[in-house]
Amino acid sequence: MEPQPVAAPEAPPNEAWQRVQLARHPKRPHTLDYIQRLFTEFHEIHGDRSYGDDPAIVSGMGFFEDRPVMIVGEQKGRDTKQKLYRNFGMPKPEGYRKAIRVMQVAAKFGRPIVTFLDTPGAYPGIDAEERGQAEAIARNLREMARINTPIVCICIGEGGSGGALALGVGNHVYLLENAIYSVISPESCAAIIYRESARAAEAAAALRLTAEDLLRLGLIDGIIPEPPGGAQEDADAAAACVRESLRWSLDQLGLLSAEEIVAHRYEKFRQMGNFFL
Repeated sequence: MEPQPVAAPEAPPNEAWQRVQLARHPKRPHTLDYIQRLFTEFHEIHGDRSYGDDPAIVSGMGFFEDRPVMIVGEQKGRDTKQKLYRNFGMPKPEGYRKAIRVMQVAAKFGRPIVTFLDTPGAYPGIDAEERGQAEAIARNLREMARINTPIVCICIGEGGSGGALALGVGNHVYLLENAIYSVISPESCAAIIYRESARAAEAAAALRLTAEDLLRLGLIDGIIPEPPGGAQEDADAAAACVRESLRWSLDQLGLLSAEEIVAHRYEKFRQMGNFFL
């Protein structure tokens, strides 16, 4: 089932901030939770064949309803130990290089790619910068734009800046109902624009980061509904909603040739920000 467009007024500051809190809820399902519920015979792939492995990004191969796919997703931790191990879901360059390595395998064997976006942003540490963080993100954007196999991107929680966009260049891009997708966090935006991070709720509304705002602006293709109260209340129901959208999307994209897949993705992103049609 294709996610239905939601026509709604712009979210007031308190509603946008509530969505931010839901997107960050500690019990919200993460990438591995969805992999467990949506895919069978999942085999994880580690390492970028250059530096090392990055636990903040999970990647591998599996089957979605008997259809072979490649899966890449950002993974946050659940407890303190896991959060530290996963670096709070903030990937380093080797994570993005591992991701594009898996996607290139998908292109070689004609497998669709499914990505899960859930990060506050790429890791900004000195070690990541020394290993080419910006270059790794830029390379992913370039390579994903021209991969000739279907790419479906699903933002399941936080879609933070280039850290999320590096896995977000897809033919179809969906947001869960209470997920957010933004160029910057509300706190950082408030600190820059208002010189006061305490005005994060006001910044959240100004950023237009809710699913309804993004759909209205043509930046996403659909909204995936969540169970009452949010995905954290019923991970199985949330995964069932994702399954319906993913099935529809793969069926539709499966009708296109490799050349049409690339052209479809190119035209989609060329239209973003064009308000003079």
